[in-house]
Amino acid sequence: MSTDAVKNSTLESTVKSVINVLQDSQKGFADIGEHLKDETLKRYFLAESLKRARFRAELENELHRHGVKDVHETGTVSGTLHRAWGDLKGKVFGSSDHELLATAEQGEDVAKKTYTEALEQELPLPLRQLLTEQFAHIQTSHGYVKLHRDETK
Repeated sequence: MSTDAVKNSTLESTVKSVINVLQDSQKGFADIGEHLKDETLKRYFLAESLKRARFRAELENELHRHGVKDVHETGTVSGTLHRAWGDLKGKVFGSSDHELLATAEQGEDVAKKTYTEALEQELPLPLRQLLTEQFAHIQTSHGYVKLHRDETK
């Protein structure tokens, strides 16, 4: 395998892992947002879900620019289980906003870790810049979720 093929393979797998996590967080924010009682948080979670969809689209466009034709990702197994648990807690156990925010924060921890790992790879500058900008937002969102989780104890 040529050096360029290895670089493209690394780029593709790196970006797809971020896309998977974004898909998880897009669904997670929407699901958890449905169960939150606080209307301001509900609106924030809905907006954040839409932002994650936009982040995914930006990264999918980058993959297309690098010659990757098929970018159908479904999220991660752990993300699906995490969302299912959050959904179950919300429906069956009548979770408090604190518990739902704690679940969301765990998801944000995974997103931060995935972005950190992606940015450790050798990536072309436009892609690195896009990931860096998205990661800054993810960190801000994590802080917002954590702050509100702490306030709802």
